[in-house]
Amino acid sequence: MFIIIGYIIALASVVGGFAIAGGHLGVLVQPVELLIIGGLAIGSFVAANSAKTLKSAGAAMGSAFKGSKYNKALYMELMGLLYAIFVKVRKSGLLAIEEDVDNPENSALFQAAPNILTDHHAVDFITDYLRLMAGGNLDVHQIDNLMELDIETHHHELETPIHALQSLGDAMPAFGIIAAVMGVVHTMQSVGLPPSELGKLIAAALVGTFLGILIAYSFINPVVALLRHQAEESTKFYEAIRVGLIAYLNDCAPPTAVEFSRKILFSEERPSFSELETALKGGKG
Repeated sequence: MFIIIGYIIALASVVGGFAIAGGHLGVLVQPVELLIIGGLAIGSFVAANSAKTLKSAGAAMGSAFKGSKYNKALYMELMGLLYAIFVKVRKSGLLAIEEDVDNPENSALFQAAPNILTDHHAVDFITDYLRLMAGGNLDVHQIDNLMELDIETHHHELETPIHALQSLGDAMPAFGIIAAVMGVVHTMQSVGLPPSELGKLIAAALVGTFLGILIAYSFINPVVALLRHQAEESTKFYEAIRVGLIAYLNDCAPPTAVEFSRKILFSEERPSFSELETALKGGKG
């Protein structure tokens, strides 16, 4: 939502300022310049990236406009789920959650956290390491190291489309210059026209440079910055799971293990100690 508001403010400022200065808005409408710049951008982006990266970039763009799902309510669900798992394991042992791990969709523990349950990556992450914990073949340090590698891989996958879009944003001013040069070439071929007509051709050429810079710094780069922030939030989400599980493996009581998860969160989304305590006791978080 905020990204759309930002786009509107940027466009209104540029177009409004140009109009207030006495500029003719019609000169900014240059479909040929847009065709050149857009074609260069799409062609180079397709040429520079694999099909997997193109697909992930499209999905990432969609997530940028949807907004972040990582809020206090989601983290309250996560910590409630971890707490319920730890309590059940503490009471009945790791084998007691075997059915929950194998069929999380039908598990009362996971059904109590519907937003977590719809995130298949998060569910797989939790259940996979609960299986390793139940297997007893790995010690806490090995599981912790494996979790760190898993999270690092997850973060790298999130960064791949971000780097691709960043490269596109960096190239847009150059594409604008190419469009402008083509316009100048066309102008030089038309030197026999009256000065008023030549002025229009030069103005059209300069619009190409303007569009390349505008698209790069007002449209693509803000999306890249937003996606990078979302990637950090996603990584923090999995770090919270890792810290909670490792704390429990180190014989912390369920409330203490969940407190480890709470403390690692960013302050904007972190519930207070009393909010978490109330939620874990069955009240409203």
